[in-house]
Amino acid sequence: MADHQPKDFNSSVGQDNAGINQSNHSQRTVQTKVVIPNHHGEKLVGILHDTGSKELVIVCHGIKSMKERIPMVSLATAIGNIGMSAFRFDFAGNGESEGSFRYGNYRREAEDLRAVVQHFRGTGHVITTIIGHSKGGNVVLLYAAKYHDVHRVVNISGRFDLEKGIEGRLGKNFLERIESSGFIDVRGKSGKIQYRVTKESLMDRLSMDVRAACHLIPENCRVLTVHGSMDQIVSVKDALKF
Repeated sequence: MADHQPKDFNSSVGQDNAGINQSNHSQRTVQTKVVIPNHHGEKLVGILHDTGSKELVIVCHGIKSMKERIPMVSLATAIGNIGMSAFRFDFAGNGESEGSFRYGNYRREAEDLRAVVQHFRGTGHVITTIIGHSKGGNVVLLYAAKYHDVHRVVNISGRFDLEKGIEGRLGKNFLERIESSGFIDVRGKSGKIQYRVTKESLMDRLSMDVRAACHLIPENCRVLTVHGSMDQIVSVKDALKF
């Protein structure tokens, strides 16, 4: 459950890539590691798929994921194949980026995205689209609600009802347990602790009002929601609520 991978997501991306690779585009893409400081002084590490185009799409990963996972790599590659540049990066506390992993953390990750957008604006790029997968879908929507400077947003398998899906990670009676101890350690199948969820970080998630955020997105921003019909982590019904 560390990475949100709907069963039919990879196959559909693969089919799309195959179609793109058979197109007339022969754009050469150069991949370069880029390090960007966020507003907390932490270094965010990402990979720029540079086609030579200043039009740039930014790709955001989900919870406990990273830029190297299949959805992010496949999306950036497909974008490069049609001649646009793409940037996939690790949020603070994930992958190669500095910082500590925090559960919830939607607002802070939106600020990480802000730092990335500002960096590439400074290098003369035009941010045409921000794409988020799973939790990243919520982050790009939150960004669009706060900063009205990117006019295309793609939400892939984001969760609308953030109060749902918590028990699957934290176990039953998680509210009572975290109220008692102040934290819950999430363990993998081996029993090893993967990460700690504090009461503060849980409340950060529960306080997020996705509906209210979506209503703050301006009318001139085009939003596309994509959701796998066989998704076993976030119900496809969530997609209909955005």
